Amino acid sequence: MASIPSDFDPDGPGTEGLFGLPSTEHDAKVVVIPVPFEATASYRKGTAGAPVAVAEASLQVDLHHHAITEPWREGIAFLDETPGGVGGPIPELQAEASALADPILAAGGATAAHATAVARVDALGAQVNHWVHGHAKRLLDAGRIPAVLGGDHSVPFGAIQAAAEKHPGLGILHIDAHADLRASYMGFTWSHASIMYNVRQRIPQLGHIVQVGIRDFGAKEAERIQEWSQVTSFTDHELAWELASGESWMRIAARIVRRLPKKVWVSFDIDGLDPSLCPNTGTPVPGGPSWRQVQLLLQLLTEEHTIVGFDLCEVGAEPYDATVGARMLYSMATWAIDTQRS
Repeated sequence: MASIPSDFDPDGPGTEGLFGLPSTEHDAKVVVIPVPFEATASYRKGTAGAPVAVAEASLQVDLHHHAITEPWREGIAFLDETPGGVGGPIPELQAEASALADPILAAGGATAAHATAVARVDALGAQVNHWVHGHAKRLLDAGRIPAVLGGDHSVPFGAIQAAAEKHPGLGILHIDAHADLRASYMGFTWSHASIMYNVRQRIPQLGHIVQVGIRDFGAKEAERIQEWSQVTSFTDHELAWELASGESWMRIAARIVRRLPKKVWVSFDIDGLDPSLCPNTGTPVPGGPSWRQVQLLLQLLTEEHTIVGFDLCEVGAEPYDATVGARMLYSMATWAIDTQRS
């Protein structure tokens, strides 16, 4: 448990630290790994600024939780080497990768003439994966809950890999507007549109992936959803049809979490939400679950599952988006903490 001073006032205004908490990497239960990397973001940029923006917005989040007793006492903090959400070596990798990727993205994707640049961007993405994996493994071995804060949705690969290595058969609850099952996108292997393809194909210890809210995907991705027995997608259209037919969200959510193994990583691309809640995300898509529906889904997940780690990606850096992102980060942290309390 974090060393929270006895005179700490959880109702007071936050002034410093993530969520205003005086915890550090060494005593916090949840340790946030900020990864401000978005080199392959193919529509709108800005999510690289999310860790800093979310950190600032987190000071406005009230710490009381309606269902969990004082989860903040367990501590939530950034990695010590990433004060304020800056992200260690990631900004330098981001700058180099974006300088190479941006002209390719502007051209509509890679051609043979871009081979050298694509290879370098992929190599820089692999460096991001290695850095994230190393920190996530260390945190998991220490009994912490790693949380990756993007950046685009390519960035949690290393953390999911570390979690699956420690917990073979690990499931993923994937909330997203997109299936992210492309083998590559616009020429890039470590693309934000390929995260679930990469974890499925490159992490042998991984268990079942359950996708929620998917509403924008290609024909090949649809084929993979049909063919891959370890991927189940609850598309937004399917969910909307059931709700309109009179089915309750609680029964739907119970069916969703039932497909997952006991130990779960939650991978949350914030564009999975109704885009009125995240208007400045990288690729907003109409539709999606509401805030309340997601909260009920997470609460149901905690009843019989353990959240070993999570990521929150694609948050826009504008104040409103950062405010929603900060509250989602706190919510995911508290539910994860609750599943690991004895």
